[in-house]
Amino acid sequence: MKLHTLKPAAGSTHKEGKRVGRGEGSGKGGTAARGHKGAGSRSGTSTKRGFEGGQMPLYRRIPKFGFKNLNRVEFAPINLDKLQELAEKGLTKIDREVLLANGLIGKKDLVKVLGRGELKSALEIKADAFSSAAQKAIEAVGGSISAN
Repeated sequence: MKLHTLKPAAGSTHKEGKRVGRGEGSGKGGTAARGHKGAGSRSGTSTKRGFEGGQMPLYRRIPKFGFKNLNRVEFAPINLDKLQELAEKGLTKIDREVLLANGLIGKKDLVKVLGRGELKSALEIKADAFSSAAQKAIEAVGGSISAN
């Protein structure tokens, strides 16, 4: 070991950042490595997201597609297997309040009953919409449906 070979342990030191704009002797004085004139040389400069140096940006080169229907009605789906679980708890009349109390829908949700699963109990179900499969399955076991 010699004095001129001493070094800090690997990973124990951080690389010092460049101190720009601290005089010509530093090599980064004058323009502080920003070049001459132009927006990038001034303070407070930034480019907007997606800016590609004046080239037509990707989000404008790719064509738009699709359609969002502003009048779309969104339903909260409730399947027959969930209704069967409620029936096993001893419920025979199922409406918005029962579903809300059991945490199956939100306060402002519209309810649509769908046909996944199997229903074994005759239930009186009140909802905003029913799929045809759900309607057949409910009526097949002697239940009844009514729309809100």
